[in-house]
Amino acid sequence: MISSSKIKSVDFYRKIPRDLTEASLSGAGLSIIAALAMVFLFGMELNNYLAVSTTTSVVVDNSSDGDFLRIVFNMSFPALSCEFASVDVSDVLGTNRLNITKTVRKFSIDQHLRPTGAEFHSGPVLHSIKHDEDEEESVEGAVPLNGASFDKLSHQYPILVVNFYAPWCYWSTRLKPSWEKTANIMKERYEPESDGRILLAKVDCTVEVDLCKRHHIQGYPSIRIFRRGSDLREDHGHHDHESYYGDRDTETLVKAMEDLVASVPRENQRLALEDKSNATKRPAPLTGGCRIEGYVRVKKVPGNLIISARSGSHSFDTSKMNMSHVISHLSFGKTVSPWLLSNAKRLIPHLGRSHDRLNGQSFINHRDLDANVTIEHFLQIVKTEVVTRQYSREHTLVEEYEYTAHSSLAQSIYIPVVKFHFELSPMQVLITENPKSFSHFLTNVCAIIGGVFTVAGILDSIFHNTIRMVKKVELGKNF
Repeated sequence: MISSSKIKSVDFYRKIPRDLTEASLSGAGLSIIAALAMVFLFGMELNNYLAVSTTTSVVVDNSSDGDFLRIVFNMSFPALSCEFASVDVSDVLGTNRLNITKTVRKFSIDQHLRPTGAEFHSGPVLHSIKHDEDEEESVEGAVPLNGASFDKLSHQYPILVVNFYAPWCYWSTRLKPSWEKTANIMKERYEPESDGRILLAKVDCTVEVDLCKRHHIQGYPSIRIFRRGSDLREDHGHHDHESYYGDRDTETLVKAMEDLVASVPRENQRLALEDKSNATKRPAPLTGGCRIEGYVRVKKVPGNLIISARSGSHSFDTSKMNMSHVISHLSFGKTVSPWLLSNAKRLIPHLGRSHDRLNGQSFINHRDLDANVTIEHFLQIVKTEVVTRQYSREHTLVEEYEYTAHSSLAQSIYIPVVKFHFELSPMQVLITENPKSFSHFLTNVCAIIGGVFTVAGILDSIFHNTIRMVKKVELGKNF
């Protein structure tokens, strides 16, 4: 058995009898200062333990999201019709996708960016439009219209079909013979004076500029179908008009006109419902603007996102095209939820500032540069990944793409477009959270308490001994 006296011999903290201790004012002062120092240093250490520290490194991009990048956008074009608005993608590897519609939606808007109706559906794209092979001049049968006669005849006839054309346009020239033949055939079958159910007309947009602008004509030729109804709710006494997108040979045009006439009973000339099965007729845009939203997937190589007016059977007057636009949203990669982004900003306050740099910006052409103005945006994209550690395991908190943007307006000899040049960096920014060990925190707290207590004890001892020595010296001088 080990005796208690032997155990007491290893006591590091031997006690001094209270009768042998002496309290002093200096000791009390130092004790208060030491206690305050302990509390202050403990608070500093606790704040340092709770603070999140990170390390930032630049590494080769090893993204887990594959070889494709998602571009999400929402842009408004006050002067580009949804009828011809096209979203295209190209890259340096030769990819060239035109008029993407599967993941893109269009809404007609007015010049103040206000929506004017439901979603605009472009319908199937006809890769080739059939025309008459015989392009000989025929007797004019279509009635030429101006602003006054258009309003009069649109009130008079239940169906008014108008060809808005431009004499310089190649497609208008090809349509002209078949349009005049069709007009003559319909006049013979449905005499305007006695029958009065349908009338074919034409408008020269180089002469009747205001009339074409009123009906938002941006491509030539544009065939519009105006229906007059019994419920005259519109200002001009007709319902929303439609556009014809079918073949332009005489046989097809006559058949399409016959279908229109068949929907109007001769007795009362009341408007029948639109034939939903006919894919060659779709509602025409109510206004001249368009909001385009959606997303496209592109390869992670330098490329372009292009928005322009496109049609394989229409011509455009580039001098009158205005590609001004407002970017409501433009970002790359998966959409980051606000909760995740705010949680990541706890680690990196500046994160997300360049995630959607162009949001809310307007790029307006006030015609200071005249016509044919292309607006280009040059984007350089860098991926940022935030990694946090939980239970000794690394966990990816956020993967986002940030970009810089530089924009310019330049004149072009081609059709004006809005072009986004994007280029991805082969490197990525990796931000890693460095959690602190709790044992390290406890060790530092113990060091603070022990260190302050020891230093205060030494200072108290030095101060006390100095006072005693001074008293002894003074006492010796008195004797």
